[in-house]
Amino acid sequence: MPNKYLRELIILCASLLLTACAETPAPNFYLLESQSPPIVATTNAEKKQMIGLGPLTLPALLDRQQIVTRSENNGIQLAEFHQWAAPLKGNVIDVLSKNLEARQANSIVIGYPWSAYGDMDYRIIIDISRFDSQLGKSANLEANWAIMEEKKHTIVSNGRTNLKQALNDMSYQSAVLAQEKLLNMFSQQLSLALHQLPKQ
Repeated sequence: MPNKYLRELIILCASLLLTACAETPAPNFYLLESQSPPIVATTNAEKKQMIGLGPLTLPALLDRQQIVTRSENNGIQLAEFHQWAAPLKGNVIDVLSKNLEARQANSIVIGYPWSAYGDMDYRIIIDISRFDSQLGKSANLEANWAIMEEKKHTIVSNGRTNLKQALNDMSYQSAVLAQEKLLNMFSQQLSLALHQLPKQ
């Protein structure tokens, strides 16, 4: 008789385990994308300026697959079922490069590393200290940046960015779209700084 009860208990536990596994939700994956439409170059005769974007640094907290959000009282949440589809640093470099090139009509913008493309005229060094969101409230981007003239190894422009974008709802999709908008606004700032540099 004890063996019968033991067998029934094992079957029950196995059934519960299978049910729990079947109900585990699949993770959602997200990718940041460029929001800038391409700008047609003003002339084909003019030599295109080569701009390297990077190196770029992110806080160690963000160097993970899970999307990181903030909560009240300095809390941090890691979303097990809402994750980046690619490493965040590479994704940010790619989006900024595309956004920036779209605004620089006669420039080619290459994300770091760019050794295969030869020498750059300028490089943009970016240190992002915050790039996250608080669901239902806002997404935030804080960064220091500098533009270096490569041949002279001289900083020709620098600044600090502090941007905020309100969120429409509590969803992770809304947070990701807001972060895309922040990168777009950051690209506008970098593009303006490049336009203000003296012509070589």
